[in-house]
Amino acid sequence: MTRLPERDRRAQEARTGRFIRWRPGNVTVAIIFILIFTIGPYLAFTKHIPFTSYGFEVKATFANSVNIANNSPVRIAGVDVGKVVSSERDGNATTVTFTVDGAGQPIHEDAFATIRPRIFLEGNFFVELSPGSPSAPDLSSGDSIPVSQTATAVQIDQVLSALQSPVRADLGRLLESYGNALTHRPTANENRNQLPEVHGVTGAGALNGAFKYGGEAGRYSAVVTNALLGTQQRDLSKLVASAGSTFNAFAANQKALQGLITNFDVFTGALANQSANLASTVHLLAPTLKVAHTSLVALNRTLPPLRTYAIELRPAVAQLPELISASKPWIAQVRPLLSGKEGLGVAKLLAESTPGLAGAAREGNRNTIPQLNRLSLCGTRVLIPTGNQVINDRFSTGGPNYREFLYTLTNLAGAAQNFDGNGPYIRAQVANGPNLVGEPNTTPKSDPVLSDKIVYYHTAVEPLGTQPQLGKQPPFKPNVRCASNPVPDVNAGLGQVGPPSPSAAGVNP
Repeated sequence: MTRLPERDRRAQEARTGRFIRWRPGNVTVAIIFILIFTIGPYLAFTKHIPFTSYGFEVKATFANSVNIANNSPVRIAGVDVGKVVSSERDGNATTVTFTVDGAGQPIHEDAFATIRPRIFLEGNFFVELSPGSPSAPDLSSGDSIPVSQTATAVQIDQVLSALQSPVRADLGRLLESYGNALTHRPTANENRNQLPEVHGVTGAGALNGAFKYGGEAGRYSAVVTNALLGTQQRDLSKLVASAGSTFNAFAANQKALQGLITNFDVFTGALANQSANLASTVHLLAPTLKVAHTSLVALNRTLPPLRTYAIELRPAVAQLPELISASKPWIAQVRPLLSGKEGLGVAKLLAESTPGLAGAAREGNRNTIPQLNRLSLCGTRVLIPTGNQVINDRFSTGGPNYREFLYTLTNLAGAAQNFDGNGPYIRAQVANGPNLVGEPNTTPKSDPVLSDKIVYYHTAVEPLGTQPQLGKQPPFKPNVRCASNPVPDVNAGLGQVGPPSPSAAGVNP
């Protein structure tokens, strides 16, 4: 069939109403077939059009590329963000070129690249990319990551070559000992110094019991770790640098540091020599602090009104010199007023004010004086006899208990001395010792962490008892006069020695 010119073909189609279809020649069909079966597989395999850019590319230099193949994935936090384009030798190292799509950008100058295996055995590697810190400058397309910021995965042959026969034997003994530690059940002698909750429990069982605190502990640890970073950028690095300066200062004055350590050894030795007295002091510190807490709370409530009064009084004090100057003429006028010539006027004023004063005295005799009398009777019949009683216990001084209250204030002042003239402060030492004690846990049961029924800790001496015992709040009777109440016996009832709190471990408190 002969192909007609375009104009003649259209004229013939218009006359006959038939369309003439063009049929390609055999050479054209062969060329199209060759292009489809050569260029098509190439594009399908490379997934890239020749002579065009791959997009955003980054180069990374590795000391060992472990034969990573082209098209190997590039991942950030486990998500594919690109692929390896090429790898070429660069001296004793290898430079790997890979792409990063928009989801993985930007990449910063302190980025870190690692080649990791996709399966346990060798092969099928991928590039794990850490994009770096936001404060670092961004990389442009074509920039490189130096070899100091790259790493390769440890190969199985390297692990096996490191585990020679002696090392493998030691590793076997380690694993065997670790397995025995997890499955061993403690003896009665081993349980003696352990908490009752883990008596007879294997190491694996105790670890499983501790895992219930792991979630909250991990969360709190993360909060603490995040707080260590500080509130501003580079706070942690500044802290480390300051600590280095401090240690350098210590190293520069070694004689002074040696003297400090020697004096501290003498100090701790003196405390060790007085361990019994120190233990007694710590034992008595709790009731002392309880009494001191009540006094300090009352003092704390008094300070705000006192401060307000002092602030309000400040303008009056500032006006006091002018007030004195202004009062001098008034005093000069008062003197003649009080003289005999003008005293009659004063007497007249007193006569006029006398009925009012008499009425005030009558009302005071009717209301105020009886109330003062009741208060005095309460003090003489109840409060004073109670304060004069002697507390009969192992710590008694033989004197009335109101003096022991004053002794408490004196002892507190002595315990708060720091011996260097910088003012008093209260010192407290954390109790520790061989005696395991426990007491009921008062933490709300809604707390998933501190929900144990008993709280355990150690003390220097075994608890002997609680004196005075804590009772219920006495009834409030506003209609009963204080003086009509009997004198309470401080040595009876709740004044006796009660059960110890905390109590020794193993005994129901």
